Amino acid sequence: MKDEPEDGIVFLTNNSLTTLCVDVSPQEWRLAQSLHFQKFMKTIPSTETLVKRPSDARGRIDIDWLHGRYSFSFGDYHDPAHRGFRALRVINEDRIEPGGGFGTHPHRSMEIITYVIEGELEHKDSLGNGGIIKAGQIQYMSAGDGVLHSEFNPSPTNRAHLLQIWMLPRHAGGKPLYHEADPGARRVKNGLTTLVSGDGRDDSIAMRQDGVISFGDLAAGQNLTVEPDAELPYLWLQVIGGTLDANGVTLTSGDGASLGGVPLVLQASVDSEFLLFQLS
Repeated sequence: MKDEPEDGIVFLTNNSLTTLCVDVSPQEWRLAQSLHFQKFMKTIPSTETLVKRPSDARGRIDIDWLHGRYSFSFGDYHDPAHRGFRALRVINEDRIEPGGGFGTHPHRSMEIITYVIEGELEHKDSLGNGGIIKAGQIQYMSAGDGVLHSEFNPSPTNRAHLLQIWMLPRHAGGKPLYHEADPGARRVKNGLTTLVSGDGRDDSIAMRQDGVISFGDLAAGQNLTVEPDAELPYLWLQVIGGTLDANGVTLTSGDGASLGGVPLVLQASVDSEFLLFQLS
């Protein structure tokens, strides 16, 4: 296995291929390969004061079939101040035009989670998996020792809108894994619905990293307090839609925020949806 990073996205544009590699240095990749993921994560800053990541400050790509916004360094977007948070490496908000998508490309040693906000996404991979996930559903792929996959919007008329999430696993390698889930039947109104977790709690998908990823749903005027967990004290909040007051800071669609070691107090001024990451 080569030392240099191979994780990347292959864009198929006008029949030409452009590979945009994620911002991981060879030194960091060797660190990951040598199984020191915890050491890597501890180098990422965290704070007890809520820090807002404004939507319009994110990196961006706008090409004929893809309109993406990057919370952290990704592809040609490099921001030394925003290279991840704890084990969380990528949050990309993608809008994919009808028929567009990511051609077959490789990953290894990465936990990849996709939450579809609107439309549909069609998945195919080298493990033989294939299917279409729809709005409100999630897809999980643990790249392990290596996997090839493609993701396309199968609709001839409608955009697909999704959040693409990458997390470092506890350890490099392992057998690649794939799961899909529809958490709709478990959805908690004015609360949190666990989507993915390190221990498979609440009928969620079990991932190869300590943490919990939850879908949050608050009606206008509703409140939610998330107390810090001794084992998962670090929080990242990603607003999907609506307006939230988070510890006195106003967050709207596309905004993110980080927090560590103190309660997160949310109040919705309009109906709002978000993802909450609880991390070690």
